[in-house]
Amino acid sequence: MAYRDLQDFIKALEGKGLLKRIKTEVDPELEITEIYDRVVKSGGPALLFENVKGSSFPLLINAFGTEERMNLALEVKNLDDIAGCIDELVPMAMPEGFAEKLKTLSRLSSLARIFPKKVKKAPCQQIVEEEVDLFKLPILKCWPKDGGRYITLPVVFTKDPVTGCQNMGMYRMQVFDKSTTGMHWHMHKDGAENYRQVCEKIYGQFCRGKSMEAVSPVAGRRAGGRMQVAVALGGDPALIYAATAPLPRNIDEMLFAGFLRNAPVEMVKAKTVDIYVPAHAEFILEGYVDFKELRREGPFGDHTGFYSPADAYPVFHVECITRKKSPIYPATVVGKPVMEDCFLAKATERIFLPLLKMFLPEIVDINLPVEGSFHNFAIVSIKKSYPGHARKVMNALWGMGQMMFTKILLIIDDDTDPHDISRVAWKAFNNVDPERDIIIMRGPLDVLDHSPNLAGYGGKMGIDATRKWETEGYQRIWPEEIQMPQEIKDLVARRWKEYGFTD
Repeated sequence: MAYRDLQDFIKALEGKGLLKRIKTEVDPELEITEIYDRVVKSGGPALLFENVKGSSFPLLINAFGTEERMNLALEVKNLDDIAGCIDELVPMAMPEGFAEKLKTLSRLSSLARIFPKKVKKAPCQQIVEEEVDLFKLPILKCWPKDGGRYITLPVVFTKDPVTGCQNMGMYRMQVFDKSTTGMHWHMHKDGAENYRQVCEKIYGQFCRGKSMEAVSPVAGRRAGGRMQVAVALGGDPALIYAATAPLPRNIDEMLFAGFLRNAPVEMVKAKTVDIYVPAHAEFILEGYVDFKELRREGPFGDHTGFYSPADAYPVFHVECITRKKSPIYPATVVGKPVMEDCFLAKATERIFLPLLKMFLPEIVDINLPVEGSFHNFAIVSIKKSYPGHARKVMNALWGMGQMMFTKILLIIDDDTDPHDISRVAWKAFNNVDPERDIIIMRGPLDVLDHSPNLAGYGGKMGIDATRKWETEGYQRIWPEEIQMPQEIKDLVARRWKEYGFTD
């Protein structure tokens, strides 16, 4: 059964001994972060702080902070189980023959139950706050040099002005005062694209290729336009994960959440904006972004382990807050790995592997090491079939969705497990000729990457660590890997204790 909401998931965590309640009063400024950081790095439990200084609402953190809890959140024994389900759906894109079409229809009918369901009444609207005051929430200041307190697990809803379709994303929100926050959507994110499209709809091509700092003042002078926004805090764990998933722009995140939970997400019309929001969220913030207004947002201690610098971003004006009668505030903290977000990213690695294979069937597996902060490093194993195959895969991945942000791609043969870092390093260090096997190019990068000279744009490196063939210009005999015959391994295993070993 799918979790109804965040509190249903909390019950599941507690039932399995995976949650710790903390009744001692704690400060949302720095103290909670230090507790959380120690717990998450030791593989400890989810934390429910029941007495947060300055707020009457409990705070949940580290809900996704282990592989076990991530599996529990998505209700699977292993994240590869979800990948297996997606693998079954991939053939629907290209059915062959009558029999295959019948199978496709059968699968599609089974998916009908996952579409979002609209309802008229919802728990998230049990209370409509008479006065907007964000400081009543237990919002964290995570790190000493952060620009302020941040809402760190918001599910942000915007609309495509052309199609009218809703988009759901997760962008940090710095609280400026009781009713305004920053809206930190990067230039590459769908929320920012909707922002630009509204500008373009009003002002033609003026906004294209320009920064928010250049667009907003002119846009504001020309029309003073506003863009409606709603933010959900909490919801069932599949919904929260779906907000982080790198889905194509034309795929509805709510449909994906329904697929993950194998049940529809109930949605209700917001009170003051023309946006549907998750009916079982803990809190809903409703308001608008004004095109004529930007504000300095940041610094922020980010998932790279460094502070991302302050910059100009749109301002979100909160005009209405609705909530449950007894809500729980969800939060996370990002920083030096390993953190909770690393397990969300690992879920993405496993879940989206079948989609990579759909376009690049030569890919066997992929590893995004947590030390690479998601976008900085990827190890990809392939079944090599022709000269230059590794380079083809590099260029294809750099042209595919959020894989475009990958700064370093290491391609290895399919006899090497990309998750076995020792073996990967051994193969790479020995197989690579830097002059022959390294590609340097330029392209889009994660805005949070501080290494390039320009934000969001810089150098990339591809490393071909596969065996080299004669058809690739290798004139020598590629050496054979040392291997002991299996019968000798079995013999020694059987006689191990005879040699005097006890383990």
